[in-house]
Amino acid sequence: MSDPAPKTPHRLATRLLHAGVERTPYGETSEAMFLTSGFVYDDAAQAEATFLGQVEHYQYSRFGNPTVAALEARLAAIEGAEAARATATGMAAVSAAILAHVKAGDRVVASRAIFGSCHWIISTLLPRYGVETVFVDGADLDQWRTALAQPTALVLLESPSNPMLEIVDLRAVSALAHAAGALVVVDNVFATPLLQKPLELGADVVVYSCTKHIDGQGRVLGGAVLGSKAWIEETLQPFIRNTGPAMSPFNAWVLLKGLETLHLRVDAMSRNAARVADFLAAQPGISRVWYPTRDDHPQKALNDSQMQGGGTMVTFEVEGGKAGAFALLDALRLVSISNNLGDSRSLATHPATTTHMRIGPDERTRLGITDGVIRLSVGLEDADDLCDDLAAGLAAVASRKDSSAA
Repeated sequence: MSDPAPKTPHRLATRLLHAGVERTPYGETSEAMFLTSGFVYDDAAQAEATFLGQVEHYQYSRFGNPTVAALEARLAAIEGAEAARATATGMAAVSAAILAHVKAGDRVVASRAIFGSCHWIISTLLPRYGVETVFVDGADLDQWRTALAQPTALVLLESPSNPMLEIVDLRAVSALAHAAGALVVVDNVFATPLLQKPLELGADVVVYSCTKHIDGQGRVLGGAVLGSKAWIEETLQPFIRNTGPAMSPFNAWVLLKGLETLHLRVDAMSRNAARVADFLAAQPGISRVWYPTRDDHPQKALNDSQMQGGGTMVTFEVEGGKAGAFALLDALRLVSISNNLGDSRSLATHPATTTHMRIGPDERTRLGITDGVIRLSVGLEDADDLCDDLAAGLAAVASRKDSSAA
C-alpha cells in the first residue's frame, strides 16, 4: 500500500534505516507492528469499494499488512526495484516467482548450480504440470546460447551459486534470455542487495531468502520477490493473494530491524570471509578453496565486474572425503554445524549430506560437490578466533589420517 520508491535520493545506509517508514499518529520511533489478521471498514460502501479496487484500504493480512508493506518498500528502495512483495520463506519467494509466471506448455531454463529445493522445483515439480525444463552449466555461455535458441518463458539462476560459488555472467545471460522471450529470475541471496544489483545487470526479477543476511541473526523466516511494478502487481500479486504464502507481520518487523545493520554486518563478515579463505588456502589438508575475489577463483574477473566484493561465504574441500570433512566439522568449537547461512555467527555445512543430498550423487559430481566439500558462512567473530577454530579442525583431520595410517 505504500510507495516503494525512496522519497529523497538518500544513500544506501540511510535507506536501510528510513525507507518505507510510515508512522502512525502516535509518532513512534521504531516501526509499528500490526499484529492483526483483518481490518475494519467505516461502512459497507467502503468495504465494497475496497474489494472493487476503487479505494486503497487494507483488507486482510494475507493480501497486505502495514508492517509487511514497510518491509517491502524498504527492500525495493535498497534494491532499486519498482516494487516488492514479501513471502513467508525464501523458497516461497522462488516458487511464487516461477509459478506465477509459467503455465503448461512453457519452457524454463535454469542453471544447474542452484539450491537443492530450487533444483527440485525445476527437475521434478514443473514437469508434473507440463512445463519443459532444461538445465545448463551456469558458467558456460555456449550452453546458455544453445538452450535459449528457442522460445523460453523463464530463466532461473543463482550467482554466486550455492555452494560452489560459481559466477554467472548476468549481463550476457539476460541478453540471451530476453532474445528468447524469457523473464530472468536471479536468486541473489549469497551476494545480498549490497554487493550485487541484478536488475542493473539485466535481470527482471530478484528473489531473496530474508532468513539469511537480511535477518542475519537466525530469528525468523522470510522471503522477498522484487521487480517491475507491472509484473509484481499484474502477475505476482494475484498468485500470492490467492495461494497465501504471506509473511507474518512479526517476522516483517524483525526483518526491518535486521535491515538497519545489514551494511555493517555484510561488510565485516565479507572481510572476515576473505581472511578465512586466505588462511584455509595456505593450510595442509585442504585440497582447494573457493572465494570469488581470490586470484585462483576461475571467474574472479567476472565477479569483479558484477559484485562489490567476495561476500560472506567460503567453500573449501578437505582431504579424506566425507570422513575428513566430518572430522573437521566435529572438532569445531566456535563454528556451529548448521544448514543456515548469512548469520552473525559462523556456520558450517556439509552440502553432500544436507542441502544438496537429494539432487543425487551424479548431479553433485557434475557440480563439483564432493564428499570433502564444506560450505562456510562466515560471521562476525574475530577472524583470528575463526582461523584458530578451523586450525583445530584441520588438526583433527590430520590426527585421524595418522591413526588410519598406523
